[in-house]
Order: sequence, then C-alpha cells, then structure tokens
Amino acid sequence: MNWKGALKEYRNYLVLERALSENSVEAYLRDVNKLESFCVKQKLTDCTLVSVDTLRDFIKELHNQKIGSKSQARILSGIKSFYHYLCIENITETNPCDYIDRPRTERKLPDTLNIEEINKLINSVDLSNTHGERNRTLLETMYSCGLRVSELINLNCSKLFLDDGFLMVIGKGNKERLIPLNKTLIKYLKNYIQLIRSKQNIAKGHEDFVFLNNRGKQLTRMMIFTIVKKQAKTSGICKTISPHTFRHSFATHLLQGGADLRAIQTMLGHESISTTEIYMHIDRDFIREEIIQHHPRK
Repeated sequence: MNWKGALKEYRNYLVLERALSENSVEAYLRDVNKLESFCVKQKLTDCTLVSVDTLRDFIKELHNQKIGSKSQARILSGIKSFYHYLCIENITETNPCDYIDRPRTERKLPDTLNIEEINKLINSVDLSNTHGERNRTLLETMYSCGLRVSELINLNCSKLFLDDGFLMVIGKGNKERLIPLNKTLIKYLKNYIQLIRSKQNIAKGHEDFVFLNNRGKQLTRMMIFTIVKKQAKTSGICKTISPHTFRHSFATHLLQGGADLRAIQTMLGHESISTTEIYMHIDRDFIREEIIQHHPRK
C-alpha cells in the first residue's frame, strides 16, 4: 500500500475512532512523515514493506541528524501506532517496531520558578499598557490552573463558572477536566472580561475564546511564548523559562504544600501517575528537610 493512501486512512482512524485532537493527530502524522521521507529516498514506496532493518537504518539517520533519544523515542512511538493500525486493519501482518528497542531516555527534571519569582513576574506586568490586564490574567491562569499552552489559548468563556469557582478545559485526547479557581484569579478574570474584553470588537468565530489579540482573535501559541519571555526579562528573572514553566511550578508548589499526588495528577490531566511522579524528584532538599522535620526520630 502506498504511503499517501495509508496516511489518509490513518488520519481518519485517529480522528474518527480514537477521537484525538487536531494537535495530537498532526503530531502522530509528523512522526510517520519522517519515516515516509526516509523510505521514499530509499525508493521504498510501499509502507507495508518496511522491515526491521529499514527501521534500524532510519533510527541511525535520526541519530546522525543529532536528534536526541527522547525525540527518537517519541517518533518511534508514533510510527509504532501507525503500524498497529495497519495490523488491526489487516493491511499488514506484522509491526516491524515490535522488534526495535525503545531508545533509552534520561528523564530531565523541568525548570521551575519559586513562589517569590512567580509573584515578581506576574506583579511586574504594566497594567497601564493596552494588554496589561489581559497579560496579567493569562499568566495567573497558567500558574493557578497549571494549564498547557493549547488549553490556555483554547479556553472558552462558556467554560468559565466564576460564581461557582471553577473552569473547564479540554486537554489531551479531548478529555474534559474541572479546575478550581482561587479568589485572586477569579478577580483577575472578572476584571479582564468585564472591563477590557467586553469593549473589544471580536472577530467572527472567535466570540467564545477568553484571551484575544488586538484584532479580536484567538491568541496563538507563539504569542504566549512572546509574552512570557518579555515579562521574564522585565521582571529581571534570568532563568530560561517558557509557558510550560508555569505548569511545572504549579505542580511543584502543590506538592511542596502537601497536596496528594493523585490530586495533582487530576489537576494536570495526566493519564498516568508516572508522569506526575517526576515532580517528586524536583526539590530533593525540600523533601529531605520536610522528612527530617516531621519524622519522630529527629
């Protein structure tokens, strides 16, 4: 079966049967596209003829391109999913990925900001600026709710329940989750929506998005990165941070405050508790001091 036809049917499978989000579908397809490009150069136009040796040569090529083991593992995972689909549809009998070892990956601990740095960064927003109220609110939302960038830019007004003190987001795999709101964030959201957003000319099709640009349209991922980088510089924070740093900081501070790991998993929308457990290793000194302080054998 040729690559074009197989990928078209695979896309339909991801959208219709697995009900994945557009971002997830595109990520899966990008992984397979990398293998497709490699195979086409080898004049291998039938995806069912890919062998274990072909995959090993492909992985060597990824290594030669200086692609890290973590990225290699992710790409291989996407390709394995593709061949799993071909198997269940009886398009091919074997999944060549079954005979490929997953690259060893080192689990890198995410960068975080401490509470003082979070406050310094958010409080440094100039509210006299045109987008000051919006920027302060979205930064507070990322930190207080631990949102992914995609969840932030797709946050809907219809999913805000400010009087009840929670909001609803759609995370990975189109799974909905409820997140409680603190009083500070509720105040910021009300101020932004009532005083700023209500006065904007909102573009058609963007009426339900909470955070808008000056043209009344949904913010982009790149715009969120730009806002975070700019505000970090303004506040004098020298760490290399990104929007995801707020999510990591949110989880770390909850753990340090004594929150249950399962509760943090639910708040973050992690499918597996093992993903959340990485935060157990972020601040070893803090955990050590807590244990020494509270252990009966001091």
